[in-house]
Amino acid sequence: MIQELELVALLTDRPALGLRRGDVGTVVHIYGSNDLYEVEFINAKGDTVGVDTLKADEVRAVDLGSVMLH
Repeated sequence: MIQELELVALLTDRPALGLRRGDVGTVVHIYGSNDLYEVEFINAKGDTVGVDTLKADEVRAVDLGSVMLH
């Protein structure tokens, strides 16, 4: 189960925010019974690119032990 302050990756493109599948954000709030997430996306400089409310099936948890940064 995804928790607040965990990293998640997008499973769908979000063109209105300029975000693409695979982009990583931080869960800043969970609504309801873990079915909606408020996710903040930042760039490498730490600037907020966008904040979006996403359904549980639009994101996946990120395992930092198995991720290679590019």
